[in-house]
Amino acid sequence: MTRTPTRPAQLRGKLFRGSEQVGAGILTPGQLRSSAWRRLFPDVYACATPPVTHHRRARAVARLLLPGAVLSGRSAAVLWGVDAAERDDPVECTLSPTRRAGAVQGVHVTRRHLPDDEMVRRHGVLVTTPMRTGLDLARIQPPDEAVVHLDRFLRSGLITLAGLRSAAAATTGPGCRAIRRAVDRADGLAQSPQETRLRLLLHRSTLPRPLAQHVVHDADGRFVAQIDLGWPEQRVALEYDGVWHGEAQQVGKDRQRLNRLTAAGWTVIFVTAADLHDPVALVARVRAALEAPRYA
Repeated sequence: MTRTPTRPAQLRGKLFRGSEQVGAGILTPGQLRSSAWRRLFPDVYACATPPVTHHRRARAVARLLLPGAVLSGRSAAVLWGVDAAERDDPVECTLSPTRRAGAVQGVHVTRRHLPDDEMVRRHGVLVTTPMRTGLDLARIQPPDEAVVHLDRFLRSGLITLAGLRSAAAATTGPGCRAIRRAVDRADGLAQSPQETRLRLLLHRSTLPRPLAQHVVHDADGRFVAQIDLGWPEQRVALEYDGVWHGEAQQVGKDRQRLNRLTAAGWTVIFVTAADLHDPVALVARVRAALEAPRYA
């Protein structure tokens, strides 16, 4: 008979130090090794009932593994409700240069002094403020990924693009130029990371720059659609076709939308993930559409 793992009520759904619970007599070493608990980091455990997420791992680092650490970068963005990191991505945090701490797998530590006004307490742990988080996201390498994360963070409404650009302009020290370049390339309009990557790809080409999230109206001024990227003069729309567009409930809506755009005289080009891996062919396809004769 399989024995149900022991889960003391005070530890259900909790994060805890294993050594503390064993020392207090709440768990035995054998019980700590059972399927009731998940080891997140050395001596840091979680109740196995709730799913392990990056949010949960990040809180475990700031509360238990490195108490007083400030969650920053992508991990801070996750604590602010933005999906900026996968479950097993390294937890990013900031420690004072004078704080002693050894390297731990799955944790990326930045050593710097953070002013009090650049950190707040959220979900029981210290997190960089939205503006500081935005500036840290602008440091991500490669540069395109910094813009991807900035667009997603800006879309959350936690900070404004104008405010971020002002803060970036005032930034000094190592990496300040990279921060300003990333912030200058962000617009906060993309509805998915792939849309940002598509926009950046087009900006590197010799094509005229498209308008992001352009609203199309028909000849009578009635709303037709909001498109991912578009060239209004040539009436060419570029739409990123993500996996979710293939879902049954979305197919009908997409066809109706395409019919409305076509009726309004627009040419619609759909882009997939595979197209992003062949930018030469994609740019050629867009160029052909832009240069095609237009009829009123």
